[in-house]
Amino acid sequence: MIIPLWIYSIVLGIAISAVMAVKTGKEERKEERELIEKEGEIYMKRLELEKERRRLQT
Repeated sequence: MIIPLWIYSIVLGIAISAVMAVKTGKEERKEERELIEKEGEIYMKRLELEKERRRLQT
């Protein structure tokens, strides 16, 4: 039985879409992790500044 060429094209398209979806997901998770780390550093800096301010007031 011979499989038509268009079926191979559809399967190839699905495979390429799956690979691109996985690649994009990894990139988005990496960017999100970096953003969370940056926000965490800013928050910790604010806490340290507030702690220092309170220490100087007493």
